[in-house]
Amino acid sequence: MATVAHAHSTLDFTGGNALISRELSWLEFNRRVLHEALDDRTPLLEALKFLAIFSTNLDEFFMVRVAAIKQQIEAQVNGRSPDGLTPVEQLQAICTTLRPMVAKQHRSFAQGLRPQMARQGLHLLNYRNLSQGQRHYLRDYFEEQIFPVLTPLAVDPGHPFPYISNLSLNLAVVVEDPQTQITHFARVKVPRVLPRFISLPESLWSARRRQSCDWLGVPLEQVIAHHLEALFPGMVVHNHYLFRITRNADLAVEEDEADDLMLAIEQELRKRRLGGSAVRMEIQRTTPAPVRLMLMQEMGLSEVDVYPIEGLLGLGDLMTFMGLPRPDLKAPTWTPTVPPAIENLGRPKVDEADEDLEDAEDLFALVRRQDQLFHHPYHSFAATVQRFITQAAHDPHVLAIKMTLYRTSGDSPIVKSLISAAENGKQVAVLVELKARFDEENNINWARKLEQSGVHVVYGLMGLKTHTKIVLVVRREGEHMRRYFHLGTGNYNPKTARTYTDLGLLSARADLGADISELFNYLTGYSRQQQYRQLLVAPLNLRQRLLDLIRNEIRQVRQGGAGRLIAKMNSLVDPEIISVLYQASQAGVSIDLIVRGICCLRPGVAGLSDNIRVVSIIGQFLEHSRIFYFYNGGEEIFLLGSADWMPRNLDRRVEAVLPIDDPAIRSELKLILDLSLKDNRQAWDMQADGTYLQRRPQAGEPELSSQALLMERAIQAGHP
Repeated sequence: MATVAHAHSTLDFTGGNALISRELSWLEFNRRVLHEALDDRTPLLEALKFLAIFSTNLDEFFMVRVAAIKQQIEAQVNGRSPDGLTPVEQLQAICTTLRPMVAKQHRSFAQGLRPQMARQGLHLLNYRNLSQGQRHYLRDYFEEQIFPVLTPLAVDPGHPFPYISNLSLNLAVVVEDPQTQITHFARVKVPRVLPRFISLPESLWSARRRQSCDWLGVPLEQVIAHHLEALFPGMVVHNHYLFRITRNADLAVEEDEADDLMLAIEQELRKRRLGGSAVRMEIQRTTPAPVRLMLMQEMGLSEVDVYPIEGLLGLGDLMTFMGLPRPDLKAPTWTPTVPPAIENLGRPKVDEADEDLEDAEDLFALVRRQDQLFHHPYHSFAATVQRFITQAAHDPHVLAIKMTLYRTSGDSPIVKSLISAAENGKQVAVLVELKARFDEENNINWARKLEQSGVHVVYGLMGLKTHTKIVLVVRREGEHMRRYFHLGTGNYNPKTARTYTDLGLLSARADLGADISELFNYLTGYSRQQQYRQLLVAPLNLRQRLLDLIRNEIRQVRQGGAGRLIAKMNSLVDPEIISVLYQASQAGVSIDLIVRGICCLRPGVAGLSDNIRVVSIIGQFLEHSRIFYFYNGGEEIFLLGSADWMPRNLDRRVEAVLPIDDPAIRSELKLILDLSLKDNRQAWDMQADGTYLQRRPQAGEPELSSQALLMERAIQAGHP
């Protein structure tokens, strides 16, 4: 297996520190996202999508992670993080690592992807290259559509420097009063209410381009820039320069002082709309020093916070091109399949709307016979999880439904089913996590709608986020009550279920059902329960159980047996877990870690982690499932749940991880792990210094994409 594409980094391993910086590891993850955009095997519009994801990922990174580091610096916190860096050193390392990555992103778009777009009939032009007729059209468009919503803001003794909102794209305009010959500065915000890229009608496509044109347009800011005289009549517009601001957007809710958590979060959300202190400025590279320094001074930024950009700013807006009807420039459309066991139940007469599911064959009988594992997006979310909840809402024998909601879609059919259940007289209790970052407002809206429908809504535990994804259904069957439950690795969100790889177990196991009942009592009432029959719960017993399982593999090796563990997750950060993994490696335990994003562990270091391998998979779908496998002397243990190996998941969130006993499901989980480890199309091998080498097939070796193979397998087993 060849490893040819090298994701370069500024990270150096000198042997002095066994941990990699969390922040720099995240940047390396985003570098792999950028590589997908630049890989010649990636279809053009998918490449633009990955370029946009790279940008929006960075926006959130600065709004949360960099903002936190800057707060530490302002508070004069000089302590070192587990990787050995002070906050000042972290900020400088981020800047040093990121600047060349951002330069590469913009250079690759300008010199590579934008010309490719033109060759494919997608012409994103510069205003200066437009014909006279096209300019006339845009002049009228400016006067009718753009001019009315623009607000030029002057800066002078009578007009203080305006507030620059978070993630806003702006024009810094330099104008001169011809009467006084005094130069003034003004700011013009590029309005978000208008399309970022303005398309021109087909009648204005030039004859030269007409035969190879599916879209032709220009950036909105260029149209504004070429009509600035209309905003400053009687003034001489000397020049304009684009800049974009990122602000601290993390919420600071003092839960122990809040009488009403929802009200406290709403107040913080109002602050977020404005944004906190500025943490980054992206600015047109040609901006002269006086303008640049003035902007830095007004927003309290230093050179380390400024990122000069060549070309278009705000490339996250390139995502809009994914809406173009050009399937030939996209990855093949994936239609999730219906698992055979579900398909064999029969379908509702028309569709899976609430009223039709009353006539569907019994899903509960299937689950009583055998646990069901669903793997999204290979399996249809609507035909599995959504169907389970919706059918429970209308089943006359169902008495109660309990559920956690961390994130869901804006038009969630799940929430509609919960409302229907309450209207049908069932007892419905939902824990809505109001502190789910950047989904707080959406969750508040759903919480209110649920409450208005008679659903019992709780908002989580003080000081903890409820991140676990569980649904419990209590059903009367004869003289007995039976619990059915779903526990998953992903959110109950039909939209992300089409793009995130997640696993979920649907079961009627009595011991786990009892555990989940007691977990809900812990979440909604007063309970100090510390032990469960089978369930591993953070922050109660999950950390210790994971440590015990790793140490058990060490013990097996020392007793002359084999030690083996495989763990698939989003992030590996926790220093204690990493330390014990190092001990396991030194004892001879074979360790494979499938970590999509942040990994602070250094694999393959002589004498430290010789037996540890780390692979990251970046593909069409976002890898999001968590599977943990321990050989356990031949009595294999499989765990499935929502927790990454991070301090926040193990100590500051409510997480649930369950053991898998069903032999068929255990085999399926092992297959997923094996395919991930054999991937040579979308897999990257982590090096000891934090860099990654992309795998590619050797000559004559077949290309193996774990995601493609799982799609093929789902098609062979089920029906679209």
